[in-house]
Amino acid sequence: MADKSTIAAIATGTGGGVGMIRLSGPEAFSVADRVFHARNPQKSPLTMPGYTAALGRVTDEDGTLDEAVCTVYRAPHSYTGEDVVELTCHGGAYVLKKVLAATLSAGATLAEPGEYTRRALLNGKMTLTEAESVVDIIAAENDQSLRAAQGALEGALSRAVTEAADALTDICAHIAAWIDYPEEDVEEVAGAALQERLSSVRERLSTLKKSYDRGRLIREGVSTAIIGSANVGKSTLMNLLSGEERSIVTSIPGTTRDVIEDSVRVGELTLNLKDTAGLRDSDDPIEQIGVEKSRAALKNCDLVLAVFDRSLPLTAAEREWLPLLKGRAAIALFNKSDLGCGLPAEDRAEIERNVRRTVTLSAKEREGLGELERAVTEVVGLEGFDPHAAMIANLRQLGCITAALSSLEEGLSALRAGETLDAVSVCLEESADALLKLSGRRASAETVDKVFEQFCVGK
Repeated sequence: MADKSTIAAIATGTGGGVGMIRLSGPEAFSVADRVFHARNPQKSPLTMPGYTAALGRVTDEDGTLDEAVCTVYRAPHSYTGEDVVELTCHGGAYVLKKVLAATLSAGATLAEPGEYTRRALLNGKMTLTEAESVVDIIAAENDQSLRAAQGALEGALSRAVTEAADALTDICAHIAAWIDYPEEDVEEVAGAALQERLSSVRERLSTLKKSYDRGRLIREGVSTAIIGSANVGKSTLMNLLSGEERSIVTSIPGTTRDVIEDSVRVGELTLNLKDTAGLRDSDDPIEQIGVEKSRAALKNCDLVLAVFDRSLPLTAAEREWLPLLKGRAAIALFNKSDLGCGLPAEDRAEIERNVRRTVTLSAKEREGLGELERAVTEVVGLEGFDPHAAMIANLRQLGCITAALSSLEEGLSALRAGETLDAVSVCLEESADALLKLSGRRASAETVDKVFEQFCVGK
Protein backbone atom coordinates (compact mmCIF):
# COMPACT_ATOMS: atom_id res chain seq x y z
CA MET A 1 0.00 0.00 0.00
CA ALA A 2 1.43 3.37 -1.04
CA ASP A 3 2.43 5.93 1.61
CA LYS A 4 0.04 8.91 1.82
CA SER A 5 2.66 11.37 3.08
CA THR A 6 4.29 14.02 0.91
CA ILE A 7 8.07 13.66 0.80
CA ALA A 8 10.87 16.05 -0.12
CA ALA A 9 14.61 15.67 -0.67
CA ILE A 10 17.53 17.16 -2.53
CA ALA A 11 17.57 15.10 -5.73
CA THR A 12 20.87 16.32 -7.19
CA GLY A 13 24.45 16.60 -6.06
CA THR A 14 25.48 19.83 -4.42
CA GLY A 15 28.06 22.33 -5.61
CA GLY A 16 27.02 22.45 -9.29
CA GLY A 17 25.44 25.29 -11.22
CA VAL A 18 21.91 24.11 -10.48
CA GLY A 19 20.30 21.85 -7.91
CA MET A 20 16.84 20.42 -7.44
CA ILE A 21 14.46 19.60 -4.60
CA ARG A 22 11.79 17.04 -5.48
CA LEU A 23 8.39 16.81 -3.82
CA SER A 24 6.10 13.80 -4.24
CA GLY A 25 2.76 12.94 -2.69
CA PRO A 26 -0.84 14.11 -2.34
CA GLU A 27 0.14 17.53 -0.90
CA ALA A 28 3.04 18.21 -3.27
CA PHE A 29 1.23 21.07 -5.03
CA SER A 30 0.03 22.63 -1.75
CA VAL A 31 3.50 22.49 -0.18
CA ALA A 32 5.08 23.97 -3.32
CA ASP A 33 2.47 26.74 -3.39
CA ARG A 34 3.46 27.78 0.13
CA VAL A 35 7.13 28.26 -0.76
CA PHE A 36 7.16 29.09 -4.48
CA HIS A 37 5.86 32.35 -5.97
CA ALA A 38 5.77 32.66 -9.76
CA ARG A 39 6.69 35.89 -11.51
CA ASN A 40 3.44 35.56 -13.38
CA PRO A 41 0.79 35.94 -10.65
CA GLN A 42 -1.61 33.87 -12.78
CA LYS A 43 0.56 30.80 -12.30
CA SER A 44 0.56 28.54 -9.25
CA PRO A 45 1.62 24.93 -8.59
CA LEU A 46 -2.00 24.34 -7.59
CA THR A 47 -3.36 25.19 -11.04
CA MET A 48 -0.47 24.65 -13.47
CA PRO A 49 -1.02 21.82 -16.00
CA GLY A 50 1.25 18.81 -15.86
CA TYR A 51 4.60 19.00 -17.69
CA THR A 52 4.73 22.80 -17.39
CA ALA A 53 7.16 25.08 -15.59
CA ALA A 54 7.20 28.59 -14.16
CA LEU A 55 9.97 30.97 -13.16
CA GLY A 56 9.77 32.59 -9.74
CA ARG A 57 11.32 32.67 -6.28
CA VAL A 58 11.43 30.37 -3.28
CA THR A 59 10.82 31.88 0.14
CA ASP A 60 10.72 30.90 3.77
CA GLU A 61 9.49 32.82 6.80
CA ASP A 62 12.54 35.12 6.63
CA GLY A 63 12.09 36.09 2.98
CA THR A 64 13.46 35.12 -0.42
CA LEU A 65 15.90 32.20 -0.56
CA ASP A 66 16.63 31.94 -4.27
CA GLU A 67 15.30 32.32 -7.78
CA ALA A 68 13.89 29.00 -8.99
CA VAL A 69 12.00 27.15 -11.70
CA CYS A 70 8.98 25.14 -10.57
CA THR A 71 8.06 22.12 -12.72
CA VAL A 72 4.76 20.30 -12.18
CA TYR A 73 3.92 16.64 -12.93
CA ARG A 74 0.38 15.49 -12.25
CA ALA A 75 -0.42 11.91 -11.20
CA PRO A 76 -0.17 9.35 -12.61
CA HIS A 77 2.13 10.87 -15.24
CA SER A 78 5.24 11.24 -13.11
CA TYR A 79 8.26 9.21 -12.00
CA THR A 80 6.55 8.08 -8.79
CA GLY A 81 3.00 7.95 -10.19
CA GLU A 82 2.04 10.63 -7.67
CA ASP A 83 1.74 14.42 -7.89
CA VAL A 84 5.32 15.66 -8.19
CA VAL A 85 6.90 19.12 -8.06
CA GLU A 86 10.55 19.85 -8.82
CA LEU A 87 12.07 23.12 -7.59
CA THR A 88 15.25 23.87 -9.52
CA CYS A 89 17.46 26.58 -8.05
CA HIS A 90 21.18 27.32 -7.76
CA GLY A 91 23.28 24.33 -6.76
CA GLY A 92 25.10 25.57 -3.67
CA ALA A 93 24.88 23.22 -0.70
CA TYR A 94 23.66 25.92 1.68
CA VAL A 95 20.87 27.26 -0.53
CA LEU A 96 19.63 23.75 -1.35
CA LYS A 97 19.44 22.89 2.34
CA LYS A 98 17.52 26.11 3.01
CA VAL A 99 15.01 25.39 0.23
CA LEU A 100 14.59 21.82 1.48
CA ALA A 101 14.03 23.12 5.01
CA ALA A 102 11.37 25.49 3.69
CA THR A 103 9.44 22.61 2.07
CA LEU A 104 9.64 20.61 5.30
CA SER A 105 8.32 23.57 7.29
CA ALA A 106 5.50 23.86 4.75
CA GLY A 107 4.29 20.32 5.44
CA ALA A 108 6.53 17.84 3.64
CA THR A 109 8.51 15.07 5.35
CA LEU A 110 12.10 14.13 4.54
CA ALA A 111 12.32 11.26 2.05
CA GLU A 112 14.01 8.02 3.02
CA PRO A 113 16.76 6.53 0.80
CA GLY A 114 15.20 5.27 -2.43
CA GLU A 115 11.70 6.37 -1.44
CA TYR A 116 10.89 7.97 -4.79
CA THR A 117 11.76 4.80 -6.67
CA ARG A 118 10.00 2.67 -4.04
CA ARG A 119 6.82 4.68 -4.64
CA ALA A 120 7.26 4.21 -8.38
CA LEU A 121 7.38 0.45 -7.72
CA LEU A 122 4.34 0.46 -5.42
CA ASN A 123 2.36 2.58 -7.88
CA GLY A 124 3.08 0.23 -10.77
CA LYS A 125 5.44 2.54 -12.64
CA MET A 126 8.22 -0.06 -12.70
CA THR A 127 9.03 -3.62 -11.65
CA LEU A 128 11.50 -4.57 -8.92
CA THR A 129 14.15 -5.50 -11.51
CA GLU A 130 13.71 -2.11 -13.19
CA ALA A 131 14.03 -0.41 -9.80
CA GLU A 132 17.29 -2.27 -9.18
CA SER A 133 18.60 -1.03 -12.52
CA VAL A 134 18.33 2.55 -11.24
CA VAL A 135 21.11 1.77 -8.73
CA ASP A 136 23.22 0.27 -11.51
CA ILE A 137 22.77 3.38 -13.69
CA ILE A 138 23.96 5.59 -10.83
CA ALA A 139 26.93 3.30 -10.14
CA ALA A 140 27.91 2.77 -13.81
CA GLU A 141 31.59 3.47 -14.47
CA ASN A 142 31.86 2.57 -18.14
CA ASP A 143 29.78 2.62 -21.29
CA GLN A 144 28.93 -1.08 -21.22
CA SER A 145 27.70 -1.06 -17.60
CA LEU A 146 25.61 2.03 -18.34
CA ARG A 147 24.04 0.47 -21.42
CA ALA A 148 23.34 -2.78 -19.58
CA ALA A 149 21.61 -0.89 -16.76
CA GLN A 150 19.60 1.14 -19.28
CA GLY A 151 18.51 -2.09 -20.96
CA ALA A 152 17.28 -3.38 -17.60
CA LEU A 153 15.45 -0.10 -16.90
CA GLU A 154 13.73 -0.44 -20.27
CA GLY A 155 12.41 -3.80 -19.05
CA ALA A 156 14.57 -6.37 -20.87
CA LEU A 157 14.98 -8.64 -17.84
CA SER A 158 11.45 -8.00 -16.57
CA ARG A 159 9.96 -9.03 -19.93
CA ALA A 160 12.04 -12.20 -20.14
CA VAL A 161 11.13 -13.26 -16.60
CA THR A 162 7.45 -12.41 -17.05
CA GLU A 163 7.25 -14.40 -20.29
CA ALA A 164 8.79 -17.46 -18.60
CA ALA A 165 6.52 -17.14 -15.54
CA ASP A 166 3.43 -16.71 -17.71
CA ALA A 167 4.38 -19.76 -19.78
CA LEU A 168 4.64 -21.89 -16.64
CA THR A 169 1.39 -20.48 -15.23
CA ASP A 170 -0.43 -21.25 -18.49
CA ILE A 171 0.85 -24.83 -18.42
CA CYS A 172 -0.31 -25.25 -14.81
CA ALA A 173 -3.75 -23.88 -15.71
CA HIS A 174 -3.98 -26.29 -18.66
CA ILE A 175 -3.03 -29.24 -16.45
CA ALA A 176 -5.59 -28.22 -13.80
CA ALA A 177 -8.37 -27.79 -16.36
CA TRP A 178 -7.65 -31.14 -18.02
CA ILE A 179 -7.61 -32.97 -14.65
CA ASP A 180 -10.56 -31.20 -13.00
CA TYR A 181 -12.93 -30.96 -15.95
CA PRO A 182 -12.64 -34.20 -17.93
CA GLU A 183 -16.14 -33.73 -19.33
CA GLU A 184 -15.17 -30.42 -20.95
CA ASP A 185 -13.52 -30.14 -24.35
CA VAL A 186 -10.03 -29.45 -22.93
CA GLU A 187 -7.03 -30.39 -25.04
CA GLU A 188 -5.26 -33.43 -23.62
CA VAL A 189 -1.99 -32.83 -21.84
CA ALA A 190 0.41 -35.01 -23.82
CA GLY A 191 3.69 -35.97 -22.15
CA ALA A 192 5.95 -35.36 -25.15
CA ALA A 193 4.39 -31.97 -25.99
CA LEU A 194 4.51 -30.89 -22.35
CA GLN A 195 8.14 -31.90 -22.04
CA GLU A 196 8.98 -29.87 -25.14
CA ARG A 197 7.27 -26.77 -23.73
CA LEU A 198 9.01 -27.12 -20.38
CA SER A 199 12.39 -27.69 -22.05
CA SER A 200 11.92 -24.45 -23.96
CA VAL A 201 11.34 -22.52 -20.72
CA ARG A 202 14.32 -24.24 -19.12
CA GLU A 203 16.52 -23.15 -22.02
CA ARG A 204 15.45 -19.54 -21.58
CA LEU A 205 16.11 -19.63 -17.84
CA SER A 206 19.50 -21.30 -18.35
CA THR A 207 20.49 -18.51 -20.74
CA LEU A 208 19.46 -15.95 -18.15
CA LYS A 209 21.47 -17.69 -15.44
CA LYS A 210 24.56 -17.71 -17.64
CA SER A 211 24.21 -13.96 -18.16
CA TYR A 212 25.08 -13.30 -14.51
CA ASP A 213 28.84 -13.69 -14.95
CA ARG A 214 28.83 -11.45 -18.01
CA GLY A 215 26.78 -8.84 -16.17
CA ARG A 216 29.06 -8.99 -13.14
CA LEU A 217 32.13 -8.35 -15.29
CA ILE A 218 30.46 -5.38 -16.95
CA ARG A 219 29.25 -3.83 -13.70
CA GLU A 220 32.07 -4.60 -11.29
CA GLY A 221 35.00 -4.81 -13.68
CA VAL A 222 37.23 -7.74 -14.61
CA SER A 223 39.47 -8.98 -11.80
CA THR A 224 42.80 -9.25 -13.64
CA ALA A 225 46.11 -10.70 -12.46
CA ILE A 226 49.31 -9.71 -14.23
CA ILE A 227 51.65 -12.65 -13.70
CA GLY A 228 54.99 -13.80 -15.00
CA SER A 229 58.57 -14.42 -14.05
CA ALA A 230 60.68 -11.68 -12.52
CA ASN A 231 61.82 -8.86 -14.81
CA VAL A 232 59.63 -9.72 -17.83
CA GLY A 233 57.89 -6.31 -17.76
CA LYS A 234 54.84 -6.84 -15.55
CA SER A 235 55.27 -3.58 -13.68
CA THR A 236 55.94 -1.66 -16.90
CA LEU A 237 52.68 -3.04 -18.27
CA MET A 238 50.87 -2.09 -15.04
CA ASN A 239 52.17 1.46 -15.27
CA LEU A 240 51.27 1.69 -18.93
CA LEU A 241 47.67 0.61 -18.37
CA SER A 242 47.33 2.77 -15.23
CA GLY A 243 48.75 5.85 -16.88
CA GLU A 244 51.02 6.46 -13.88
CA GLU A 245 53.93 4.90 -11.99
CA ARG A 246 51.96 2.52 -9.76
CA SER A 247 54.72 -0.14 -9.72
CA ILE A 248 58.44 0.26 -9.26
CA VAL A 249 60.35 -0.57 -12.45
CA THR A 250 64.04 -1.54 -12.30
CA SER A 251 66.29 -4.07 -13.99
CA ILE A 252 66.67 -5.88 -10.66
CA PRO A 253 64.53 -9.07 -10.47
CA GLY A 254 62.12 -9.29 -7.51
CA THR A 255 61.42 -5.55 -7.18
CA THR A 256 57.65 -6.14 -6.80
CA ARG A 257 57.14 -7.93 -3.47
CA ASP A 258 53.44 -7.32 -2.87
CA VAL A 259 50.30 -7.25 -4.99
CA ILE A 260 49.77 -3.71 -6.35
CA GLU A 261 46.19 -2.93 -7.38
CA ASP A 262 44.52 -0.37 -9.63
CA SER A 263 41.39 -0.06 -11.79
CA VAL A 264 41.91 0.97 -15.41
CA ARG A 265 39.90 1.28 -18.59
CA VAL A 266 40.80 -0.98 -21.51
CA GLY A 267 38.46 -0.09 -24.34
CA GLU A 268 34.94 -0.18 -22.87
CA LEU A 269 35.88 -2.50 -20.00
CA THR A 270 37.17 -1.81 -16.52
CA LEU A 271 40.05 -4.05 -15.45
CA ASN A 272 40.74 -4.34 -11.72
CA LEU A 273 44.46 -4.98 -12.11
CA LYS A 274 46.75 -6.78 -9.72
CA ASP A 275 50.48 -6.50 -10.46
CA THR A 276 51.99 -9.52 -8.73
CA ALA A 277 55.43 -10.56 -7.59
CA GLY A 278 57.41 -12.65 -10.05
CA LEU A 279 56.59 -16.36 -9.87
CA ARG A 280 59.93 -17.81 -8.89
CA ASP A 281 61.67 -19.54 -6.00
CA SER A 282 63.35 -17.11 -3.62
CA ASP A 283 65.28 -17.27 -0.35
CA ASP A 284 63.99 -13.83 0.60
CA PRO A 285 61.13 -14.40 3.11
CA ILE A 286 59.42 -11.12 2.13
CA GLU A 287 59.53 -11.99 -1.56
CA GLN A 288 58.23 -15.48 -0.76
CA ILE A 289 55.11 -13.91 0.78
CA GLY A 290 54.67 -11.85 -2.39
CA VAL A 291 54.96 -14.96 -4.55
CA GLU A 292 52.28 -16.72 -2.48
CA LYS A 293 50.00 -13.71 -2.91
CA SER A 294 50.67 -13.92 -6.66
CA ARG A 295 49.53 -17.54 -6.74
CA ALA A 296 46.38 -16.62 -4.81
CA ALA A 297 45.64 -13.77 -7.25
CA LEU A 298 46.12 -16.16 -10.17
CA LYS A 299 43.68 -18.65 -8.64
CA ASN A 300 40.89 -16.15 -7.89
CA CYS A 301 40.92 -13.74 -10.84
CA ASP A 302 38.59 -13.53 -13.86
CA LEU A 303 41.39 -12.81 -16.35
CA VAL A 304 45.09 -13.62 -16.45
CA LEU A 305 47.60 -11.50 -18.35
CA ALA A 306 50.65 -13.77 -18.45
CA VAL A 307 53.72 -11.76 -19.45
CA PHE A 308 56.69 -13.42 -21.19
CA ASP A 309 59.98 -11.88 -22.30
CA ARG A 310 59.93 -12.32 -26.07
CA SER A 311 63.68 -11.82 -26.24
CA LEU A 312 64.42 -14.92 -24.13
CA PRO A 313 63.56 -18.65 -24.16
CA LEU A 314 61.11 -20.09 -21.63
CA THR A 315 62.61 -20.73 -18.21
CA ALA A 316 62.14 -23.89 -16.13
CA ALA A 317 60.01 -21.88 -13.66
CA GLU A 318 57.72 -20.65 -16.47
CA ARG A 319 57.25 -24.18 -17.75
CA GLU A 320 56.24 -25.18 -14.21
CA TRP A 321 53.38 -22.64 -13.82
CA LEU A 322 52.34 -22.42 -17.49
CA PRO A 323 49.89 -25.39 -17.22
CA LEU A 324 47.98 -23.41 -14.54
CA LEU A 325 46.64 -21.25 -17.38
CA LYS A 326 45.00 -24.16 -19.17
CA GLY A 327 41.25 -23.69 -19.40
CA ARG A 328 41.41 -20.20 -17.86
CA ALA A 329 40.55 -16.84 -19.40
CA ALA A 330 44.23 -16.20 -20.06
CA ILE A 331 46.17 -14.09 -22.56
CA ALA A 332 49.89 -14.57 -23.13
CA LEU A 333 51.66 -11.25 -23.69
CA PHE A 334 54.92 -11.55 -25.60
CA ASN A 335 56.54 -8.41 -24.23
CA LYS A 336 59.64 -6.50 -25.35
CA SER A 337 58.79 -6.67 -29.05
CA ASP A 338 61.20 -3.73 -29.46
CA LEU A 339 64.06 -6.17 -28.80
CA GLY A 340 65.16 -9.04 -30.99
CA CYS A 341 63.08 -12.23 -30.82
CA GLY A 342 64.85 -14.85 -28.72
CA LEU A 343 61.80 -17.03 -28.02
CA PRO A 344 62.13 -20.32 -29.94
CA ALA A 345 59.15 -21.42 -32.06
CA GLU A 346 58.69 -24.55 -29.95
CA ASP A 347 58.50 -22.42 -26.77
CA ARG A 348 55.90 -20.14 -28.34
CA ALA A 349 53.88 -23.18 -29.42
CA GLU A 350 54.01 -24.54 -25.86
CA ILE A 351 52.64 -21.24 -24.52
CA GLU A 352 49.90 -21.11 -27.16
CA ARG A 353 48.70 -24.58 -26.16
CA ASN A 354 47.95 -23.30 -22.65
CA VAL A 355 46.23 -19.96 -23.32
CA ARG A 356 43.26 -18.72 -25.34
CA ARG A 357 44.97 -15.77 -27.02
CA THR A 358 48.40 -14.29 -27.52
CA VAL A 359 49.40 -10.67 -28.04
CA THR A 360 52.79 -9.31 -29.05
CA LEU A 361 53.58 -5.91 -27.55
CA SER A 362 56.14 -3.58 -26.09
CA ALA A 363 54.95 -2.12 -22.80
CA LYS A 364 57.99 0.15 -22.75
CA GLU A 365 57.28 1.60 -26.21
CA ARG A 366 53.46 1.56 -25.77
CA GLU A 367 52.95 -0.73 -28.77
CA GLY A 368 50.25 -3.40 -29.13
CA LEU A 369 47.59 -1.95 -26.81
CA GLY A 370 44.89 -2.05 -29.50
CA GLU A 371 45.42 -5.76 -30.02
CA LEU A 372 45.39 -6.31 -26.24
CA GLU A 373 42.05 -4.48 -25.97
CA ARG A 374 40.48 -6.73 -28.61
CA ALA A 375 41.91 -9.86 -27.00
CA VAL A 376 40.56 -8.96 -23.55
CA THR A 377 37.04 -8.40 -24.89
CA GLU A 378 37.15 -11.73 -26.71
CA VAL A 379 38.64 -13.84 -23.91
CA VAL A 380 36.27 -12.66 -21.15
CA GLY A 381 33.29 -13.40 -23.40
CA LEU A 382 32.05 -9.85 -23.98
CA GLU A 383 32.53 -9.75 -27.72
CA GLY A 384 29.25 -8.80 -29.41
CA PHE A 385 27.76 -7.49 -26.16
CA ASP A 386 24.06 -6.68 -26.60
CA PRO A 387 22.90 -4.02 -24.10
CA HIS A 388 19.27 -4.74 -24.92
CA ALA A 389 19.47 -8.42 -23.96
CA ALA A 390 18.05 -9.59 -20.63
CA MET A 391 20.83 -9.87 -18.05
CA ILE A 392 20.96 -10.91 -14.40
CA ALA A 393 22.24 -7.94 -12.40
CA ASN A 394 22.74 -9.16 -8.80
CA LEU A 395 22.77 -12.10 -6.42
CA ARG A 396 19.10 -11.69 -5.49
CA GLN A 397 18.06 -12.11 -9.10
CA LEU A 398 20.50 -14.99 -9.58
CA GLY A 399 19.04 -16.75 -6.54
CA CYS A 400 15.51 -16.46 -7.93
CA ILE A 401 16.55 -17.79 -11.34
CA THR A 402 18.47 -20.66 -9.72
CA ALA A 403 15.45 -21.60 -7.59
CA ALA A 404 13.15 -21.40 -10.62
CA LEU A 405 15.46 -23.65 -12.64
CA SER A 406 15.76 -26.17 -9.81
CA SER A 407 11.98 -26.48 -9.44
CA LEU A 408 11.54 -26.73 -13.20
CA GLU A 409 14.14 -29.50 -13.37
CA GLU A 410 12.25 -31.36 -10.64
CA GLY A 411 9.06 -31.02 -12.67
CA LEU A 412 10.74 -32.36 -15.80
CA SER A 413 12.21 -35.27 -13.84
CA ALA A 414 8.80 -36.07 -12.38
CA LEU A 415 7.26 -36.00 -15.86
CA ARG A 416 9.91 -38.34 -17.28
CA ALA A 417 9.47 -40.70 -14.31
CA GLY A 418 5.77 -41.00 -15.03
CA GLU A 419 4.58 -39.28 -11.84
CA THR A 420 1.14 -37.70 -11.70
CA LEU A 421 0.53 -34.38 -13.44
CA ASP A 422 -0.49 -32.97 -10.07
CA ALA A 423 3.05 -33.58 -8.80
CA VAL A 424 4.50 -32.01 -11.94
CA SER A 425 2.24 -28.99 -11.55
CA VAL A 426 3.40 -28.38 -7.96
CA CYS A 427 7.00 -28.10 -9.17
CA LEU A 428 6.01 -25.76 -12.00
CA GLU A 429 4.06 -23.52 -9.61
CA GLU A 430 7.13 -23.26 -7.38
CA SER A 431 9.24 -22.33 -10.40
CA ALA A 432 6.77 -19.64 -11.50
CA ASP A 433 6.61 -18.30 -7.93
CA ALA A 434 10.40 -17.82 -7.84
CA LEU A 435 10.22 -15.85 -11.09
CA LEU A 436 7.40 -13.66 -9.78
CA LYS A 437 9.50 -12.92 -6.70
CA LEU A 438 12.32 -11.84 -9.00
CA SER A 439 10.14 -9.32 -10.83
CA GLY A 440 8.54 -8.14 -7.59
CA ARG A 441 5.02 -9.34 -8.32
CA ARG A 442 5.23 -11.63 -5.27
CA ALA A 443 8.21 -10.16 -3.45
CA SER A 444 7.98 -9.85 0.33
CA ALA A 445 8.28 -6.51 2.12
CA GLU A 446 11.63 -7.74 3.49
CA THR A 447 12.94 -8.33 -0.03
CA VAL A 448 11.82 -4.88 -1.17
CA ASP A 449 13.44 -3.28 1.88
CA LYS A 450 16.70 -5.09 1.09
CA VAL A 451 16.71 -3.77 -2.47
CA PHE A 452 16.15 -0.17 -1.41
CA GLU A 453 18.92 -0.26 1.20
CA GLN A 454 21.29 0.39 -1.71
CA PHE A 455 19.63 3.66 -2.75
CA CYS A 456 20.65 7.20 -1.84
CA VAL A 457 18.33 9.91 -0.54
CA GLY A 458 16.71 11.82 -3.42
CA LYS A 459 16.29 8.77 -5.65
